[in-house]
Amino acid sequence: MSADPSSSPALRASDADRDRVIELLRAALADGRLDPVEFDERLDTALAARTIDALSPLTADLIAVPGGGALTLPLAGAELITIKEKHGTVRRDGRWTLPHRLALRTAWCDVMLDLTSAVRSGPELVIELRVSGGNVELVLAPGMVVDANELSVRHSALAISRDAGDNTPETLHVRLAGRIRHGRIDTRWEAPRR
Repeated sequence: MSADPSSSPALRASDADRDRVIELLRAALADGRLDPVEFDERLDTALAARTIDALSPLTADLIAVPGGGALTLPLAGAELITIKEKHGTVRRDGRWTLPHRLALRTAWCDVMLDLTSAVRSGPELVIELRVSGGNVELVLAPGMVVDANELSVRHSALAISRDAGDNTPETLHVRLAGRIRHGRIDTRWEAPRR
């Protein structure tokens, strides 16, 4: 036992922590921020990591966050991000980390979610909508596919295309679930900004 009471034991990494890091490494490989050799080295280290402290350096140089720091583990909100707004405007764009699930709880708002430059946390993003009034616009990159089969719509307009129509291989499955009332959902595709 340590004689220094101020030192606390390192937090143990879970399988989910390792999986999140591996998905971020895969995204970095896909967009050219890591070469295959460096990816393999970091992947081996991630699989063998026992603590959060061992995982953190693997993505510290890959993910920028507001304020100029690096995102540290555990990845806050990596599983679920909830956006709540009434009578306002919501805009998410640029380089932001997608969660596995995004809960959109809005009333009479204009919402724009630009996924073109977002860092993906996995092969699927589930957007759970509870939208009353207002507009939701999804800006997607080629290769992203939209599935709205679990979306309940009442007194609303939808302009949803399944994909960009250019035969790009699927890179992200965006699943829309929940409900929209008295609103509108639009999708459009743009190439990621470099």
